[in-house]
Amino acid sequence: MITHSRRHCVVELQALPARIGQVRRIVSAQLRHWQLDPLIDRAALGVTELLSNVHRHAQPDKVCVVEIELRLGRLTVSVHDSDPRLPVRREADGLETCGRGLALVEAVSEAWGARPQPDGPGKVVWFSMRAAPVAAAPPHTVRIGVNKPVREPARAVLTTVDAQAVPTAAPAPVAAGTGPG
Repeated sequence: MITHSRRHCVVELQALPARIGQVRRIVSAQLRHWQLDPLIDRAALGVTELLSNVHRHAQPDKVCVVEIELRLGRLTVSVHDSDPRLPVRREADGLETCGRGLALVEAVSEAWGARPQPDGPGKVVWFSMRAAPVAAAPPHTVRIGVNKPVREPARAVLTTVDAQAVPTAAPAPVAAGTGPG
C-alpha cells in the first residue's frame, strides 16, 4: 500500500529483495516529484541499506513501513519494523562481505538514529539530510551581453543511407616490397 500527501509518503511492504528495488524506485520518483533530484542517490542508497537490514535481521517477520517526509527543509526517511532490537553500527573488517549498512547510512546522511516504536512493539530506524530543491530554469530569456555573440549548440542532423546504394570497393592487392615508404 502506498499513501502520500504533498510532503509525506508511506509505503508498506515485505522487505524482500525484489520489493527493495521497487521501493528504491518509489523513493527516487517521489524525490523527483518534490524537485529534490540531488538527494536521489543518497536517499536510495540509505533506504536500500535500511530495508536490507530488515530483510536480514528482523524477527518475527519482514513486514515494514517506509516513510519519506519533507519538513522544514529536511528530508527524513524512516523504516518501521516489528523487531524491538535496536541496530548497532559496527566497524566491519576489511574482508567481511556485510556489516557496513549503518556506516553507509551514516556516510550518506547528515543524521541517523534508531528508537523503539512509541505505540507498540518494534523500532524505527531513520536518516535525514538537508533538502534544497533544484533551481528552476528562469522564466524569461537570459541576455548574456548585447555586443557579445552567443554560440548556440549545433543541431543534430539525422541522415538515412540506403546500404545498397553505397558502392563498396575491394582492396587492391599489394605485392610484397612495393608498399609505401
